[in-house]
Amino acid sequence: MTTIATRPGTRAWLGLSVLCLGTLLLAVDNTVLLLALPHLAADLDPSSTELLWITDVYGFMIAGFIITMGSLGDRIGRRRLLVIGAAAFAASSVVAAYAGTTEILIAARVLLGLSAAAMGPSALALVAGLFPDGRRRAMAIGVFTACFMGGGAAGPVIGGALLESFWWGSVFLMGVPVMVLVVAGGLFLLPKSEATGGHARLDPASVAMSLAAILPAVYGLKELAGDPARADAYVALAAGLAFGAAFARRQRRLAEPLVDLRLFGDRTFTAALLILAAVMVVQGGIYLFVSQHMQLVEGLSPLAAGLWMAVPALGLVAGSLAAPALAGTVRPGLVVGAGLLVAVAGFAVVAVADGVGALVAGVTVACLGMAPVGALGLGLIVGAAPPERAGSASAMAESGGELGIALGIALLGSLGTAVYGRSVTSPEAGGSLNEALDAAAGLPSGAAAALVSEARAAFAQGLLAVTVVCGVLVLGLAVLSMTLLRHLRPVGEESRSPAPPA
Repeated sequence: MTTIATRPGTRAWLGLSVLCLGTLLLAVDNTVLLLALPHLAADLDPSSTELLWITDVYGFMIAGFIITMGSLGDRIGRRRLLVIGAAAFAASSVVAAYAGTTEILIAARVLLGLSAAAMGPSALALVAGLFPDGRRRAMAIGVFTACFMGGGAAGPVIGGALLESFWWGSVFLMGVPVMVLVVAGGLFLLPKSEATGGHARLDPASVAMSLAAILPAVYGLKELAGDPARADAYVALAAGLAFGAAFARRQRRLAEPLVDLRLFGDRTFTAALLILAAVMVVQGGIYLFVSQHMQLVEGLSPLAAGLWMAVPALGLVAGSLAAPALAGTVRPGLVVGAGLLVAVAGFAVVAVADGVGALVAGVTVACLGMAPVGALGLGLIVGAAPPERAGSASAMAESGGELGIALGIALLGSLGTAVYGRSVTSPEAGGSLNEALDAAAGLPSGAAAALVSEARAAFAQGLLAVTVVCGVLVLGLAVLSMTLLRHLRPVGEESRSPAPPA
């Protein structure tokens, strides 16, 4: 295995730029399709179910296969898997761009999701390997996290700009030259970290059981966000939990498990993973309601709402870059906890906000305060794992984030919907603001105005309830961070205290 000096030089930073470039594109691709949907629907004429598959299957594949790909990278080499994933992503992007039927486009999105799952944990593990020094590793992961956060927010903006001049396939083709650069840069700049996790083959039963646990859980959470009364969503969640328990039992018996559950015996690993997933719950829920508020209450176009939502993303980027620098002199637990207290203040602003400007300002402060969790938490999770399990640990961190966002949309979305339902009295208001606006279109002007006013006030009550819950949860996480991570010394100090057992 190629090693890099303790003080990373130009090659290590260039390698980081390659990894950040790939991560930026993966994040962009997760959201860039939103504005292109009406255009491709006009060309391909998909059914409503097929349209849902086009949008959701990418995330489903990432969530389902990221654990498997993280373990595979530990076995065959993370650089090798990253390069294979980038090449496959480029080829799949071409297929998606020129898809002549809905079926071909869905198949291409499946391949894109699998390719992204191969790249994600390998990229994070390689970042940690490029920077053995704790302080520089924290800064590198902060930059890596900032690229991911910024890419997700930039997706709709980039998509809107491309669609101004080109056809819908351009949102896929833009990824081809980027992935070509990732392949070339990966081969020449990244260390050849080969087969550090043993030579045992992946256990097919473990792979199948991980899919049977994750995919039904994600599906159930997504369906609950749309309709909390759907029985099949609860069945899917129950099935996912049952298969998850069976998966955990099997991992304990295997000599070469897909997921090494012994990692949870490390207090730092467990606490950081828990806090990261919980913060993703908050981010998923608050982003859902704020983006809806901008379009349905403020009347902004999707592109205008996307531009406004780019401002909180800048808060995430700024916090991700500032947190590692602070953690060099202040204990990470205090940096994370203090940041979460700042986020509580941001949610307080959201709760009393009147107008788009104040709302965005509050969400931006909240995102700024939550950013250290991602920037430092990822480093703590990967750093707590043995080098031969870095890919698996990275995959667990990323899958925890994916599930956290889905859980936030489902639980907080259900809370907001329930508050909306209790706040309206008109039968025409339905179960959501969308339904009320549709019903108002068929009413006389006076009745329509009254219905819209009532429905928007009810939606505001739902947003307030979600904001209060988010603030309370984040306050609890701040206390948890200062308690469970208090043993950690500032990043880079060699006299770090050992982690107590979980």
